[in-house]
Amino acid sequence: MCAGRVEPGFELVEEGFSEVLRKQPGTGAAVAVWLDGRWLVDLWGGVADASGGRAWGPDSIVQPYSVTKPFVAVCALRLVERGALDLDAAVQRYWPEFTAHATVRHLLSHQAGVVALDAPAPTDLFFDWDAMCSRLAAQPPLWEPGTAHGESALFYGHLVGEIVRRIDGRSIGGFLRDEVCAPVGLDFAIGLGLTDQARAVEITGLDELRVPVAGEPELYRRAIANPPGARDAAVVNSARWRAAEIPAVNGHGTARAIAGFYAALLEGRTLAPTLLAEATSVHASGIDQVFGHDNAFGLGFGVDANGFGMGGLGGSYGGASRDGYTIAFVTGSMGTHDRATSIENALRTCLGLPELID
Repeated sequence: MCAGRVEPGFELVEEGFSEVLRKQPGTGAAVAVWLDGRWLVDLWGGVADASGGRAWGPDSIVQPYSVTKPFVAVCALRLVERGALDLDAAVQRYWPEFTAHATVRHLLSHQAGVVALDAPAPTDLFFDWDAMCSRLAAQPPLWEPGTAHGESALFYGHLVGEIVRRIDGRSIGGFLRDEVCAPVGLDFAIGLGLTDQARAVEITGLDELRVPVAGEPELYRRAIANPPGARDAAVVNSARWRAAEIPAVNGHGTARAIAGFYAALLEGRTLAPTLLAEATSVHASGIDQVFGHDNAFGLGFGVDANGFGMGGLGGSYGGASRDGYTIAFVTGSMGTHDRATSIENALRTCLGLPELID
């Protein structure tokens, strides 16, 4: 049912992962866990396309939606570390056309208020970086920056990525490749070439996610549906989407790469410990204006009592626990985050730690 390896003593994680694979429809999943410089878990299984003709292998890559956002944030934080970007400077210092009176810190911590476009936009806007950034620059914020927070579900990557581009000259995908992923060997990318597209897993189960859920804020519906396409299988499984840089959501990678990203952060190989501590402290907390539930953000990371990381639409998750391990669960079959939580709780049982409570 699944392939890969687990360290002795962590068979319960493999059992839990196999149960997830057995129950979920559509394409498969992968999970990886790192602790104290070694891989405890590196598993994958299921199929990589809806027809079942291609197996999920060790180098299969999948779009984990918002799990991508911390990768984008770290690109900006690398510029902060070099002194090229000031967290408390107005965004206009680097992007003069940007009209919201927000600081770089506001953007990174989802406090800027630029979370939805007022005017209807076509799906094609996703594929035109300059046009999307022009729309975002002109968009009035939906609250005074710094007075509330709400995840910029579709636009975070453009907002942060345009600042990186204005300072450095490289696109966010190019910067991520050269400065974050390649130096530590992470198989994760924003904007896929043809060779990597051949490894991409098909996203399945999106139709169920398009059904409105009771209690969803109206702002959530506006924030995730304009431009349309991010939850449309025909769009997100297309070569055009995978090749584009839509960096709030369309990174692609392995579970090992995502867990490895957090391992590199904990080991000080990507950011200095002092900057990581600032980035993973709470900068905004309370009710998320877009999602309508209580949460907290650091500088690009979700922060909670267990640690820091980010979940993505459909159930993928990557993060670092305050108990020292890093974990990633990625899936091509859209569903809830219960799967990742159950696997992490199996891990915690093996480590002699209390279970997480949702």
